[in-house]
Order: sequence, then C-alpha cells, then structure tokens
Amino acid sequence: MKLLAVLAAAVLAAGAGPVEDATTYLEARRQPGGGYGEPGSAATPALTAWAVIGLRAAGTPPTRLAAERAYLAGAADDVRSLTEAELVLTALAKLGDPPNALVERVRGAARTTGAIGPTLNATIWGVIALRAAGEPAPGGTVRYLLRRQHRSGGWSWAVGGAPDSNDTAAAVLALRAAGVRAGHPAIARALRYLRRLQNRDGGFELVRGRGSDVQSTAWAVQAFLAAGARPGTAAFRYLARMQRVDGSLRYSARYTVTPVWVTAQALPALARTPLIRR
Repeated sequence: MKLLAVLAAAVLAAGAGPVEDATTYLEARRQPGGGYGEPGSAATPALTAWAVIGLRAAGTPPTRLAAERAYLAGAADDVRSLTEAELVLTALAKLGDPPNALVERVRGAARTTGAIGPTLNATIWGVIALRAAGEPAPGGTVRYLLRRQHRSGGWSWAVGGAPDSNDTAAAVLALRAAGVRAGHPAIARALRYLRRLQNRDGGFELVRGRGSDVQSTAWAVQAFLAAGARPGTAAFRYLARMQRVDGSLRYSARYTVTPVWVTAQALPALARTPLIRR
C-alpha cells in the first residue's frame, strides 16, 4: 500500500497530461473580470478570445467560462480592428453566444471581390468566425481564397506578401469550415507546403530559416487534422518538449515569451481538436 501511495503521488507530481496541465495554467491566468492578460499585464479582448478558443478545444464546457463570456460580450462593441472582431466573434460563438452586431460587422466588411476586409488574413478569419457562428461564408469568398494561393501552396497575410505557415494553416481551416473537401487539390498543395516547413526537431517554422516554434507547429497540426491527414508523432513530441513545469508552453527552444498566448494557441493541437470544430 505504501508503494502504491508513493506511485500515486509521483503521478500527481508529474501532472495529469499535456492538455490538462496547459488548461490548468490558462485557467490560473484568468483575471477577476474574466479577461486574460500576459503575466503582469492587463487583460485584452484578443488574448481572452484566444484563451476561450484554446479552453473550448481542450473540452472546457461553456458553463465554466461564464466570466469569459461576460468579459468578451462587454468588450465586443469596443474592439477596433476587423480581425480582432472576428477573433472575438469566434470565441463567443464557441460559447454559444455569437452577437448579431459582430456577425453583421464581419458581413459588412465583405467586398464584391470576395475579400472580407483589407487583408487575406482578415478574409480567412472572416470565414472562420462566420462559420463558427453558424453563418455561411459570403458569396465568392471561397473562390477568392483559392485564387490567392501561392504556387508554393501557401497563403500570405496580405495579397502580394510572402506565404507563411500560420496563414496557410488558417486558410486550410477556413476552407474546410466553408465546405471545401479535404481532398481538394488546393488543400493537398497547402499540406505539402507546410510539410516543407517542418524541421528535424519535429517542429514547424513560420518561414524557411526562422526555426521551429510552438505556435507555427500548433497551426500546422490543426491544418493536417482538419484535412483528415496525420501530422506525425514528431510534431506532438516537439510540443511536449516545449511544455514547462507550470503547464505553459515556451515559444521555442530558445525563447520563453507571451506564455498565455502561446499556450492558448497550442491547446487545440495538444487536444487534437482544430478550432473550426464547435
């Protein structure tokens, strides 16, 4: 019996698992008003939205995120940028409460070209946000995104820019959310592009030569999962190596920065649940 007690204590000391430990870390960063901020900083709607998206992907029920819902609902009318509004809409939709005002704001940013707002990133997130809220993507938006894919298979933050792993993965999520089939040639090309950005340590990098980081790896993992493909065990091993004792994740092997943001973005990958799932 004494040996069993020692073993049980060792298991508890080691943590419940990557998802549970990351969840515990994030929940500990909740501020009194329900918002989230980096250590020593005030809460922001964007970071709170990321925390909600991560926690929901990890299985936290909406009933445990009532304070977060109240904070985001109170901040919804004050968010300035379109992409932040899209992010907050995504988070509130995952709590079952997508406000009509944000839905209309995103819809109102749609252009005759199919774009939503001024950048490809805003278009990608417009689709993700609207689909999370149960709304269809504006007419022509899917075609617009497909036509903006680079020859390399990637997507960039803005038209004319260089592609990167994060925007490419988010584009895959948006296309899948909009109903583009997993076997579509554009998605296959995107996955090949992402695979070329995977390093020997198992992690993915933002662009070639930058080095692996947790957020790029987490985005790539989500893209593969959303497309019904296997990310590979090396990517998950990389994420596991980047997790710290307190449950947060490092940005990379070299840097420990913005732990709340990094951990929130890593949670959907750790939980193997792409954020496009509600």
